[in-house]
Amino acid sequence: MNQPQNLDAVFAALADPTRRAILSRLAAGEASVNELAAPFEMSQPAVSKHLKVLERAGLVERDVDKQRRPARLKAEPMAAAVSWLEEFKQFWSSSFDQLDDLLDQLKNAEVKGTKNE
Repeated sequence: MNQPQNLDAVFAALADPTRRAILSRLAAGEASVNELAAPFEMSQPAVSKHLKVLERAGLVERDVDKQRRPARLKAEPMAAAVSWLEEFKQFWSSSFDQLDDLLDQLKNAEVKGTKNE
């Protein structure tokens, strides 16, 4: 399996619901720390810490715009994570197909058992 170096960092960053919410907000466009902190009951320094984790994972980049440092979403690392997960799609599909077959067998056995009573 070929996986990007920072895949662990991407999944670690995505594991936190606050960071996922920040990424969702950034999908609508760049935002400052103040704008990102607004919907949360947390301080700006706490939001900045989340942004640093997202930056290290390569999911966010920040610019310097006068005194403002807007954050912007970078989706490429998420695409790598999705690509890695896609490798398991056939396994999941196969497992679900096997489960469907088993459920059909159980239903058929139950119907036959009910008819014999």
